[in-house]
Amino acid sequence: MGARQSAVPCGPPLSEREFQLFRDLLFRIAGIHLSDAKRALVAARLARRLRDHGWDSYTAYFQHLQQHHAELQTAVDLLTTNETYFFREPQHFDFLRDTILPPLRERGPVRVWSAACSSGEEPYSIAMTLAQVLGQQPWEVLASDLSTRVLEQARAASYRSAAFDAIPRELRQQYCLRGVGCHEGTSIIDPALCERVSFRQINLNAQLPALGEFDVIFLRNVLIYFPQETKVEVVRRLQARLRPGGWFIVSHSESLNRFSTQLELVRPSIYRKLAAA
Repeated sequence: MGARQSAVPCGPPLSEREFQLFRDLLFRIAGIHLSDAKRALVAARLARRLRDHGWDSYTAYFQHLQQHHAELQTAVDLLTTNETYFFREPQHFDFLRDTILPPLRERGPVRVWSAACSSGEEPYSIAMTLAQVLGQQPWEVLASDLSTRVLEQARAASYRSAAFDAIPRELRQQYCLRGVGCHEGTSIIDPALCERVSFRQINLNAQLPALGEFDVIFLRNVLIYFPQETKVEVVRRLQARLRPGGWFIVSHSESLNRFSTQLELVRPSIYRKLAAA
């Protein structure tokens, strides 16, 4: 759930005590640990809220959050903004296409969960791959994130046209629609494909809702932001939603070694749930 740093808008200074308040808040809600180096990022992300609404200090803003859930969600959204793009770590989609999906053609429905979907590029990349292999066979993608703001962006399925350059040409031609006229410079995902993807706000650091079981779970570029004990709990929750023999995919910078006795390493970043689990 990595966030890009940006210049700090004009605002009051963020004291060490105030930074600790927001750091504790984010850890309590999302299980994410902010290092000392993120103090400037917190100030940058929240300063505009202070300026736009007239709070004269980060302490006053924090106190407001304790009584107003909508603004609390806004603050969490601002502090957990993700960076993502279509077909990120393409080897995972090659493995999904060539190894995971072919044996599933004869049974259905195939269910895949993008458990930290950000603004939608990952679940739509998954959906294109499923459509390519499975066609009209029953399949579905669940996409979830903690941030309501990025979920709204994902549901819109509208992106800068340049973002689609990362999509393989065959899939881009089949599932992407480029805007013309006043919409030039933006593109959308084919609405028929979007119908197979559902979006839902889910906090991975809390008890999961009833979701059923999945054949594949993508949990990429998330665990690196959790402390060790939170990583163990998140993996435990998600692997319980994986069918025996199902697949669990993390990013190449992450590992589940020593996290679980139910997941077997198949290749770096790709795990499979033991059939007898």
